[in-house]
Amino acid sequence: MFTGKVVMVTGGTGSIGSEIVRNLLTYQPKAIRIFSRDESKQFELQQELKEYDNIRYLIGDIRDKQRLGYAMEDVDVIFHAAALKHVPACEYNPMEAVKTNVIGVQNVIETAIEHNVEKVIAISTDKVVNPTNTMGATKLLSEKLISAAGFYKGSKRTIFACVRFGNVMGSRGSVIPLFKNQIAEGKPVTVTHSEMTRFMMSIPQAAQLVIDAAKYSQGGEVFVLKMPILKITDLAKCLIDSYEQSEGRSFLGEVIETGIRPGEKLYEELMTLEESERAQENEQMYIIPSVFNTQEYDYTGFKKAIHQEYSSRTARRMHTSEIRDLIDANGLGFSKVLI
Repeated sequence: MFTGKVVMVTGGTGSIGSEIVRNLLTYQPKAIRIFSRDESKQFELQQELKEYDNIRYLIGDIRDKQRLGYAMEDVDVIFHAAALKHVPACEYNPMEAVKTNVIGVQNVIETAIEHNVEKVIAISTDKVVNPTNTMGATKLLSEKLISAAGFYKGSKRTIFACVRFGNVMGSRGSVIPLFKNQIAEGKPVTVTHSEMTRFMMSIPQAAQLVIDAAKYSQGGEVFVLKMPILKITDLAKCLIDSYEQSEGRSFLGEVIETGIRPGEKLYEELMTLEESERAQENEQMYIIPSVFNTQEYDYTGFKKAIHQEYSSRTARRMHTSEIRDLIDANGLGFSKVLI
């Protein structure tokens, strides 16, 4: 569905956006338009992908609807990854979070409808389920906008859908780079609470889920990957073990609790009990149809989901051996220095 098409990726220089771009290149699209406001990251990605002549680098902000309109000319598919994603930053700057995560999404929706775009796949987060922070609340509203856009569009062909992520391992601003820096510098490793649990997915997994969502989406769905659940303190200890093995010496620091930050939860949820009532599932993911859908879509290979919430509090957690394997498989541990 991407071969010969014009695809636009908002936030296309971020950890997820850039991986989506790399993935899309294998489908030989006519052009990929990377739309972001960070010129430095655009330059870095341009250097990495300079062998490709079908990538366009567009400076712009989703808050600017006119700029979006110019960038969206003749676009077939949009992957919307641009957002303010950091919980503490959004908690301290809530008005900015609204401008990007709510008004920005409305701009994307309205511009896509105006240009008769074929599909829009937006990236959401586990923070939208029973939100306790500004980031989760604004992303929940953006999900609601995407779900309702199918009825807002009138006779236009555009299909809208969302992908709900857990924590993405190794992405910019995530906990693994923070822990690794603290360990390498011999500083205390800071966790906010010893019992905190999180869903974890790799960057390639996240990008593939977005691509799959574009293939399966028929209108208004939320896609949720079935992913590992781990305790953050276990993750910290596994990274310390990786450091000790690579360096051949003990880590002299300690793991300390700093207290839960404003808006943070002990556990995360990816699907509520109510959502599971209408959900479909296969071995890899859940599909949650829109509450607005009056017709039943046929998702090949999917069956009715088990009636249960999908929460990092109740689902099985990974053992430390599994976490070590996950870290190694994604190249996120410490490497041995060869002399």
